[in-house]
Amino acid sequence: AARLLSDAKRDVPILGVNLGSLGFMAELSLDELYDHLEKVLLGRFEVEERMMLTASVIRSEKNVARYSVLNDAVINKGALARMVELEVSVNESHLTTIKSDGLIVATPTGSTAYSLSAGGPIIHPVIHCFVLTPICPHTLSNRPIALPDTVTVAVKLLSRSEDVALTLDGQTGFTLERNDRVEIKKSRYKLKLIKHPVKDYYEILRAKLKWGK
Repeated sequence: AARLLSDAKRDVPILGVNLGSLGFMAELSLDELYDHLEKVLLGRFEVEERMMLTASVIRSEKNVARYSVLNDAVINKGALARMVELEVSVNESHLTTIKSDGLIVATPTGSTAYSLSAGGPIIHPVIHCFVLTPICPHTLSNRPIALPDTVTVAVKLLSRSEDVALTLDGQTGFTLERNDRVEIKKSRYKLKLIKHPVKDYYEILRAKLKWGK
């Protein structure tokens, strides 16, 4: 839904309804929806702004693709591809070169999705940062790192292209070639998410992750 909003409609708040299993973005369950929908339609709700990212693919110094991202931008290999080699820079300063199954760049909202499964930290939605989480790194010292949202991260594909793709929010994909560079930074847009009328973030987090059970 966040990607479907045009630039002119970025101020439209979104109400998440969980129709699946985990649903961190979905503030309400289907059972709760009708009890609270009338208040929402009357404008009696609070809005929380969520950080978004812009991911651009640079090929031969030309911008060949550009995406808005709410949860995560993932560079990963296909089912039959070998480990990929990625050069990671922050504000044009070399950070590391990793050999892994891929790399996740997640927002605080996306920190409870794929990044969490890959060993990344949970980031509170209002913290101004994003997290880089390697996927099955060959060197165990390559650990997740949180970076301030003021930086630009560049990830260059060094290995030969063998079914390597950039995936946005688990839905949109772009096939990468050797020496392609993916540049990721904070978007000037934010998602406006309607908050749960009763439960706070910690209660939702505890319920979704089944802490204490």
